[in-house]
Amino acid sequence: MVHPQHVAEEKRPIPYMNLAVGAFMNILQGTVQHFDISNWYMKLRKSVSSLGQPMEVLKTHLAANRKDTLLEAVKKTWARGRVGAFYQGLIPWAWLEASTKGAILIVVSTETEFHARTKLNASPTTCGVLGGIAGGVAQSYLTMGMTTCMKTVEVTRTKLGAGGAKVPGTMETFFQIFREKGIRGVNKGVNAVALRQVTGWSSRIGISRFAEETIRSMSGKSKDEKMKFSEKILASTIGGALSCWNQPFEVLRVEMQSMKNDPGRPVSPTMLSTFKHIVGTSGFKGLFRGVIPRIGVAAWATICMVGFGDTVKEMVTPK
Repeated sequence: MVHPQHVAEEKRPIPYMNLAVGAFMNILQGTVQHFDISNWYMKLRKSVSSLGQPMEVLKTHLAANRKDTLLEAVKKTWARGRVGAFYQGLIPWAWLEASTKGAILIVVSTETEFHARTKLNASPTTCGVLGGIAGGVAQSYLTMGMTTCMKTVEVTRTKLGAGGAKVPGTMETFFQIFREKGIRGVNKGVNAVALRQVTGWSSRIGISRFAEETIRSMSGKSKDEKMKFSEKILASTIGGALSCWNQPFEVLRVEMQSMKNDPGRPVSPTMLSTFKHIVGTSGFKGLFRGVIPRIGVAAWATICMVGFGDTVKEMVTPK
């Protein structure tokens, strides 16, 4: 007879359907009015383009131009190209980022939360924090270093050709940077991206799980009892909004990736030299420029990836 402790633990198969769930939910961040899971890919332009990208452009502008107000950011963005200027960096970088980072986050964070819960007997809040850390690291180094860099390049580079010369397109700019600086050039600021993603998603998921526990306690629900959809959305909104305490990492990331003409910026920026430059030119308040539109981005992203994401994962997971 084999003693129970010698029986190998049955390995849980990785739910690869979460890749599709993650990609779909991240693309969905732009809008919910086009929710159609049977035709999600064809909705990509409408969904990414409608809500998320304009706020992304504004927060990037404010982080790069720290003396501007939100109203000035709107006016200057409009002057760069009217409505189209609010979608700079959308094609192909935001589309590429949306369809990859969501899939990576959902798979990695879900697996990490599962193993933290079953192997470490961790609380839901701790599981959420660990899942966010793992998901944030994976996102940053697998896809977001390049995509955030190129989105920032599109928002901050000049769109006026010298002497009436043609302004290089987005792909021409990408290959020019790649030829001159190699893979590191198109991944500039990736460590700052990693810090933002790790602290951001550990906070978003962790705080959301803590809020869920608090809502369960206040409403008298057990830990196994299903929460109302509205309760999940409330918890996700709280998690997303409060996660923006890490805005200094976002400003660091934008400054390192920016192509704005600034003679005072370090030639070969590191996070430390960039931090000193920002504080020296804009004070400590400069580290929080763009936080208002980012709260909107973060809250909506968390609603999609945590609130809606949990719901859709339950729908597609085999019973």
